[in-house]
Amino acid sequence: MIEDEITHWFKDDKGETHRTSLRIESEASQLVKGFPRDGIVALRITNSIGAMSFRLSPDEALRLSTLLNASARDLLLKKRVLWQQLEE
Repeated sequence: MIEDEITHWFKDDKGETHRTSLRIESEASQLVKGFPRDGIVALRITNSIGAMSFRLSPDEALRLSTLLNASARDLLLKKRVLWQQLEE
């Protein structure tokens, strides 16, 4: 099941437009031979050159989301400090 897709457009040094996409997919947990199995979170990255995917367990996906959240908050905090310095 496709959960979401983030598309990023950018121009290279030559001014040509390129697209990179990150698609988040999930596969539900299920019973296999009477035992519960974890679901899967799949990250699919595509660009003009090719594609790559990562299959993550729920634990790995939570770890990645925590790292992304912390990194993004840190970057936003640093940007806020820069704006405050400009206003002084």
